[in-house]
This record gives sequence, C-alpha cells and structure tokens, in this order.
Amino acid sequence: MERLSYETLKEQHYDGYLLPEAPERILQFGEGNFLRAFVDYFVDVANEKCGFDSKVVIVQPTGRSDRVRNALTEQDGLYTLLLRGNEGGEKVDESRVISCVSRCLNPVSQYEQYMECAKNPALRFITSNTTEAGIRYDASCRFEDRPAASFPGKLTQFLYARYQAFGHEKGKGFVILPCELIDDNGRELKKCVLQYAAQWELGESFVRWIDEENLFCPTLVDRIVTGYPREEAGELGRRLGYEDTVLDTGEVFAFWVIEGPERLAQELPFAAAGLPVLITDNHKPYKQRKVRILNGAHTSMVLGAYLAGQDIVRDCMHDEVIRGFMNRAIYEEIIPTLTLPKEELEEFAGAVTDRFNNPFIDHALLSISLNSTSKWKARVLPSLKEYVGRFGRLPRCLGASLACYIAFYRGVRLTVDGLIGVRGEEEYTISDDRSVLEFYDAHREDDAASIAQAVLANEEFWGEDLTAIDGLVQAVTEDLRVIETQGAYELMRSCL
Repeated sequence: MERLSYETLKEQHYDGYLLPEAPERILQFGEGNFLRAFVDYFVDVANEKCGFDSKVVIVQPTGRSDRVRNALTEQDGLYTLLLRGNEGGEKVDESRVISCVSRCLNPVSQYEQYMECAKNPALRFITSNTTEAGIRYDASCRFEDRPAASFPGKLTQFLYARYQAFGHEKGKGFVILPCELIDDNGRELKKCVLQYAAQWELGESFVRWIDEENLFCPTLVDRIVTGYPREEAGELGRRLGYEDTVLDTGEVFAFWVIEGPERLAQELPFAAAGLPVLITDNHKPYKQRKVRILNGAHTSMVLGAYLAGQDIVRDCMHDEVIRGFMNRAIYEEIIPTLTLPKEELEEFAGAVTDRFNNPFIDHALLSISLNSTSKWKARVLPSLKEYVGRFGRLPRCLGASLACYIAFYRGVRLTVDGLIGVRGEEEYTISDDRSVLEFYDAHREDDAASIAQAVLANEEFWGEDLTAIDGLVQAVTEDLRVIETQGAYELMRSCL
C-alpha cells in the first residue's frame, strides 16, 4: 500500500480540499496528536472556508524523537484526521486529509532552519502544547544554548531573533496562543519570557517590544484526542486507500476560547468558518464551565460507577441510574452555581452525554480515577461549597460522590505500585500521591464515621477543614454505610 502524499492522492483522484502551497504564517511548538487534531484542523478548515491561506511550521519542543517529523516529511506534511463520536444523538465517523502543515523541524539538529523562521515577514501566529510542565522557567537555560532546553527559553530566543529582524516595524510581533492546560497559560508564558529577557540582559527596548508588539492570549481548549488508532490501522488504511503512519483520531466535539481583543476575529477567521472558537475578553467563566461540568461530571460519577460494576464511561451512559445520577449532579447541583447564561450551560451539558457515549472511545473508569483526591478538590468541591452557600443545604449527588470517593480509596494493602482495593472478587489499584495512599492505608480499619471524620478534616487534601461544612460529616458517614451494606449502585439510586 502506498504512503499518503500529494502524488498518491492525485493517483486516487482524491476530491477533498488540499492546499499544496501557502505562506508559512503559523509556528507551532508541538507535533503531538492534540495540536494536529485541534489547532491544525481549525487552520485547515479556515483555509478552505475563509481563504485563510496559511501553512503551519511545526517545531518539536524537544529534539528527542524524529518519528513524527520523519513521517510528515515522507508524507508531504499530509496526515489524516478521523473525527468520530456522537452529535445530537447521531453517530458520526468522518475523515479529512489535513494539508496545512508545510514541514516539521527539529530545533536541535535543524537549529538554523528553525531560527530562520523568525525572519519570515509573513509569520504572525505562534501556538503550543508542550504539556502542563512545558510552561516553566528554568534558570539553567542560557541565551547561547542552541536551543534553550525549556519551551519559554526557546520562545524567548525566537522572539529576540524576530525583534532583531523587524523590531523597527509595527505589526511584526506575534499573536501567541498557548494550549497547555494550566491556568492563565498566556500570562504564565509571558511571565517566563520576561524572566529570560531579564536574566539574559536582552535590553529594555526588547522588553518594550514584547509588551507592545506581541499578544500573549490565555486560552481554553476542549477536545478529546485519542491519537493513532494502532489496532485499527490496517483496516483504516484499506478503507482510505493509503498508509498513514501519523493518522490521528479525536472526538467530534471541540471548543476553543481565546482571551483577546475583538480585532482578533478579523485575523483569525475561525468563527466565520463555522468553527467552535470564541474570542472573548475573559476566558475564565468558560474554563469554570468545563472544569465544573465536564470534568466534574467525570470525577463525581466514575468512582461510584466503578464500585457499581462498570468499567468504561460509555456503558455508564446506558445505565439509567448512573446516567441519572450524573445528570442530576450536573443540572440540579452544578449548573445553578455557575455564572454563564443557563441556556449556554445546559447546551454544553447536553453535549457531555454525547461525548461520554462516544462509541469509538473505550474510556476506562480506572484511568479517570488516577489522582482523584486532587481532582475532587479542583472539580467537585467548588460546586459543593457554592451550592451550600447559595441554597443553605448539601447537594445530594455531590455529597454522595465524596462518599464514593472514600469508599473507592478504602484499600486492603499498600504496595509499591499503589493501594490495592477490592470490588467483589476483583482487585484494583488505586493511584495517587504516596502521602494520600499512606493516609488511607493507615485508616483502612476505621469504621464509616471515623474515616469520614478523618478524610474531611484532612487539610492537606482539601486546603481546608471540610468538617466545618454543616452536616457534611454526618451525610458522608450515612452514605458510606449505604455503600457498605447495599453497594454504591443503591446509593446512586437513592439520590434520584
């Protein structure tokens, strides 16, 4: 079978959209599955629908592996994206050849070519996804490094090269759109860049140029990307008619919030192309919506669902009790605590069920259970506290989810791999910070009242003493007793 390339598609009389030539207007730090299924997809559709006429130069954040770079080079920068899932209750399975990538560079072995991009007058946008740990200041980085080890260090070197080439011209700075999943990613990235500018003594005029000519935009990104479908690759190749070693897969749903001035909509015509991109002066309510509804639904539902005998998210959506428990938590306990218009919140919540019911993703509950202590604190606790503050009573499902969390963490022995829990006759591994696992191991003989008191009073877990929330210890204790005597499924049923 032939490899994907422009020549292969020509031989097959491919009639989909392709853009063989266009100016390189976007520099992208990251060759991974997410950016190729998210940002590059948006660029490709904008090229087709709005004449965006932009190519993307991909830069590997590190020089360690050339697998994707070599594959993209062999495939003329082309790759296939499969978007699969549910939309409005209907199954969707569509493919698109993405043609917006011009090349992929290794910043170590191709340092000169990478830095030469700074001299391209057409280059306007920079995007990145270097993992949550990517946006960090590393004082060991030096300006003379080729390149600096950290991503912000590399970016500072690149910006300085741009400043040297075009610092005297207006409008030659960049719109910078980081996609890392940290709070205020744009502001945090700019903070690191300014630290390097000071450390490396690059001058006050360069710092002014950063401030005046560059826009660091905080963003929120949302799309589940499942990457290369290894087990299906052969079958998909036969269906497509070519081999694609960097084929990418993701869900249909996507949403990108960019905090920036209204004029960005003219430069980034994503919304005009019908794409789910929102440019706003404040991205935080949308981040709160995602964390509280999407992530909060996951975290509040999956531990109880696992104890009730389920293994993957999709199957939970086919169980009336578990789905009902999740929906009551979302619609009656989480949405009333949020600030965006109710219609917008309910529309987003409606998409959650479709996303969780994706027939193409076997999302394991045990995978979602990793580090559930910090997840419950970040995703569920704020909704519970806000609900109590607004309505003067405990939210039934969110309170029960805390009991399910404790029951899930009640292991029988601690090992080097984690705390071992038991579901029926099966064992499962609880994965979290070692201090969390040691706490639960120390309390494994506690009765329901004792462990509820100990967990809720643990300020290292929650950043506060949750026993101060009126009635919470008693409610969690009673729910733990239901789980012990009747099971987690019956507790979830009792919440409906």
